[in-house]
Amino acid sequence: MSAGSNIDAKGRSRFPPTTVNGLPPIAETHLPPLTARPRFDAARRFRVLIKRMLPRSLLGRSLLMILLPLLILEGVALQVFYGNHIDVVSRRLTGSVAGELGFTIDLMRRFPGPDNTAWILDLARSRFDLDIALDPGGQLIHRKSANVLGPMDDDLKAALQQSLHLPFFMDWTSDSHVVLVQIQVPDGVLQVRAPRKRLYTETFYLFVLWVVGIAAVVFSIAALFMRNQVRAIRRLAAAAEAFGLGRDADMIKPEGALEVRRAATAFNRMQERIRRFLVQRTEMLAGVSHDLRTPLTRLRLALAMLPARDDLREDIAEMEADVAEMERMIGAYLAFARGEGTEQAEPVDLSALLEDVAARARRAGADVALDVPEALTLPLRADATRRAITNLLDNARRHARHIVLAASPQGQRGVQVTVDDDGPGIPPDQRESVFRAFESGAIDGTGLGLTIARDIVRAHGGDIVLEDSPMGGLRARIRLPV
Repeated sequence: MSAGSNIDAKGRSRFPPTTVNGLPPIAETHLPPLTARPRFDAARRFRVLIKRMLPRSLLGRSLLMILLPLLILEGVALQVFYGNHIDVVSRRLTGSVAGELGFTIDLMRRFPGPDNTAWILDLARSRFDLDIALDPGGQLIHRKSANVLGPMDDDLKAALQQSLHLPFFMDWTSDSHVVLVQIQVPDGVLQVRAPRKRLYTETFYLFVLWVVGIAAVVFSIAALFMRNQVRAIRRLAAAAEAFGLGRDADMIKPEGALEVRRAATAFNRMQERIRRFLVQRTEMLAGVSHDLRTPLTRLRLALAMLPARDDLREDIAEMEADVAEMERMIGAYLAFARGEGTEQAEPVDLSALLEDVAARARRAGADVALDVPEALTLPLRADATRRAITNLLDNARRHARHIVLAASPQGQRGVQVTVDDDGPGIPPDQRESVFRAFESGAIDGTGLGLTIARDIVRAHGGDIVLEDSPMGGLRARIRLPV
C-alpha cells in the first residue's frame, strides 16, 4: 500500500465515512425556513376603505349608484362643453378691457400735458364705459389681490401684463358692481373702475345653478322612488322575523317592484302553508293523545279493580307506576312535537310568570329562591315560556337541593333569565349534547325537557346556554329579546 493511499491493510478507508478526500466533514447547518414577508397590499386596503365608506343600507347604496354617475356626467359636461366656453369668453372680455386701457395710456404718452390728459380720459369714459381718473403724483401701493371664483381675475391679470407692461393692482372684493384697477403711470396713479359685466358673463352661474337644480330634482325623485321600493323589502323582512318568532303576522300586501311583489306573494303562501300544517299536526296529535290515553286509562282502572292481595300489592304498585310514567312520557312527546306552535305572542309580565313558576316548584318540594324585578313586560307566549322555565326547574330539582331563579333586563337588547343550582353540574363537553332530543334522558328523565325548553326559547328569538353556576352547580342562562 502506498503512502498516499486512503485504504489501510484491511481494505478500510483511512477517513471517517463522512469525510470527503480526507477533509473534515462540513457541519450541517439548519437554516430557518424562509417566511413570506408581509407585503403591503394597497389594492386590498383600498377596497376595505371603500367598503367602510359605502353606506350599508340598500337605500343608501341605491341612491349612491344614482347620484355618483349623475355628478360625474354633469362634471364632465361642465368641464368639457362649458368650461372651454367660459375660458374663451373670459379671455376675450378681459383682453378687450386691457386693450382699451393700453390704448388710453398710449394716447397719454403720445399727447402729454394736463389738457390732453383730461380730454383723453373724458374720451375713454364716454367710449369705453370705464370710470377712469388720474391721481397726479400718486404712488401705487403694492398689495396682494384676493382671488375670486372663476378664471376672470387670472385672465385680466395676464391681459394687463401683456398690454401695459406697467405695475398695477386689482381689487375684486371691495365693490360688488365694479372692479378697481390701479395702474402706475409716469404722471401718477390711474384709477380705473370697470363694471363687472364687462369682465365676465353671468350665464356661467346660471348654468351651474341649472346643473345643480337638475341634479337635486333627479336625486329627489330617485330617493322617493327607491324609498318606496325599500319600504316594501323592510316590511317583508319584518313580517318574516315576526313569523319566525311565533308572532301573529298578517298577510303582506304585495307592493313595489315586480320581484318584491313576487317575494311577498311567495311569503304569504309559505306562511299560509305553515299555518295549515301546524293546525293539521295539532289536530292529529290531539287524536293520537286521545287514542293513547284511552288504553292507559283502561289499564289504570283494571289495576284499581284487582283484588287487594298481599302477594299482588307490590306488583300492582309497580304497574301503576309504569302507567303513570307512560302517561308522563306521552305528554312530554306530544308537547315536544306540538312545540306550542299555535299560541300567539302577547305582552306578558315576566316577573309575575316567574313568581308563579317558582310557587309551583315550591309546592312540588323544591327549594327555590326568587330574584326578579317588580315588573318586566315583553312579548311572550306565556304558556310556552312557563313550560320552558318549568322544565329547567324540574331538571335542577332532580339534581340539587337549592335553586335560584333570577331575571334582569339587559338594556334595550333583551332580558336575561338564569336558573342556578348547587348540584353536580354537567361537564362542559356534554352541555350541548343534552339539548338534543332523546339524548338527555339521564338528565331530565325523558330526554325531552331541555330540548323542549331550548325549542321554545329559540322560537322567541332567544337562546339557552349552560354554564358553571356561582353556587357550584349548573347555570341555565336564557336570553329573550324585547
